[in-house]
Amino acid sequence: MSDRIRAQFAFLLEADKLRGIERQNLILDCSRRENSAEHSWHLALYALVLAPFADLDVDITRVIQMLLLHDLVEIDAGDHPISDAVDWTAVAQAEQAAATRLFGLLPPDQGDRLQALWSEFEASESADALFAKRLDHCQPIFQTLYGASPLPDHIVVVRENLFGGRAAALQHGFPHAFYHALDLLGETVAQDSTGLDSHLPFLNQADALKGIERATRIGDGSRAENSAEHSWHIMLYAWILGEHAHEEIDIARVLHMLLLHDIVEIDAGDTPIHGAQDPAVQAAQEVREQLAAERLFGLLPSDQGRVFHQIWTEFEAAESPDAVFAKSIDRVQPVLLNLLNGGGSWIDYDVSLAQVEARVGVKVSRGAPEVWNYVRAEITPWFKAAGRH
Repeated sequence: MSDRIRAQFAFLLEADKLRGIERQNLILDCSRRENSAEHSWHLALYALVLAPFADLDVDITRVIQMLLLHDLVEIDAGDHPISDAVDWTAVAQAEQAAATRLFGLLPPDQGDRLQALWSEFEASESADALFAKRLDHCQPIFQTLYGASPLPDHIVVVRENLFGGRAAALQHGFPHAFYHALDLLGETVAQDSTGLDSHLPFLNQADALKGIERATRIGDGSRAENSAEHSWHIMLYAWILGEHAHEEIDIARVLHMLLLHDIVEIDAGDTPIHGAQDPAVQAAQEVREQLAAERLFGLLPSDQGRVFHQIWTEFEAAESPDAVFAKSIDRVQPVLLNLLNGGGSWIDYDVSLAQVEARVGVKVSRGAPEVWNYVRAEITPWFKAAGRH
């Protein structure tokens, strides 16, 4: 079992590098370029929110899983904007080699499954892959067109993409998205383009999660991670480590919880686990988060917003097996990042191993005891060397 879990963590820590891959498009406030990890999270959210527009035979959880891993190959092969002159055959070969290396880090049974899912996405033939591709084509378009101050050349790229580029397929594959984009461009649209109006306000607001900084730094220690890329990473953690859950779980529900769990930080901000321990401060934060949940999920159609709010509430209560496991995974990922970047928030908050055990280990052990046993063995040498028992 130790070799298996060691291989799983090797893959998850390697995946952290996707945060360093910058894309051409900007985040919604146009302050910086988006990275491929937060892009993958936003696409997964698109899948969950726009599920009513999918064909009946589409499995939304498989779509979400495809989108979580679809850009991992960019760790080796890089991102290639559609507007650049690129040898796409060479890119495809580089991405295939990257997929073989990255998924080869996992235990063979898991690696084979993930590589097959990645290949299915690339082939774009199954119903699940087609819907995932449509989302991958329309999300950057809406992110540009709804941007605070989009660059003129980015608008040109969007227009060319819709008229003869990859996104032209949206006209027949996802007409709601195609005609809504044309309407935003000021084009005369014969067909009704209002189908997405009740869903895009939430998706656009969710982009702000990319600007919420956490106390934990990314693996190379160069900057704080943000809550959008954190959500992507822990979804990957939950998927890969789900077999170690203490009780039987529904991985689809766990992924949905982790996809939504930090949305409230857009209004309420992040609360570092090693930060304020005052019960009054924590109670005030809970109130802010409740108000944030009401506002943000209230942006959605009422039925969908109610379901999402219930999922978030279940996660916060941490009583069901799915929520207990989701909470445990939410605690694990920052521990591994701290170890990877040389101490991170443990140093910032003067944290001891005993405090990690009390604040993190107890919760992780409740949902995934084997995972905590492994993680504790990995971090103990660092604390001993630092004199932080």
